[in-house]
Amino acid sequence: MDARWRVYGGRDDVLDEQVPGHAYVDLVDGPLDGRLLDVTDWRDEDRAEGSLLVTDRGLYGVGGRAYYAPDDTHVRGPFRWRGDTP
Repeated sequence: MDARWRVYGGRDDVLDEQVPGHAYVDLVDGPLDGRLLDVTDWRDEDRAEGSLLVTDRGLYGVGGRAYYAPDDTHVRGPFRWRGDTP
C-alpha cells in the first residue's frame, strides 16, 4: 500500500511522497489532526512559537484558527493543538 500524506495548505492537500529537502511536522489533536505542516523555511525560534492555522474545521468555523505549537522540550517534534480562536 502506498503512503499518502495530507499537508496543511498544500495545493491539492495530499502528497504521494514527501518533497525531498522539505521538513515537515505532524499536527496532533484538534481539527487538523493527522496532517503535516511544511516548516522547511522556519527558524527554530519560529517553530518554538508554533502557528495559528486557518481552518473551517475548528470551533469558530470559517475563518477560525487553530493554534498548534511544539512541546516545550522539542521544537523539532510534532505540533500539538493548543486551542481555537476566532
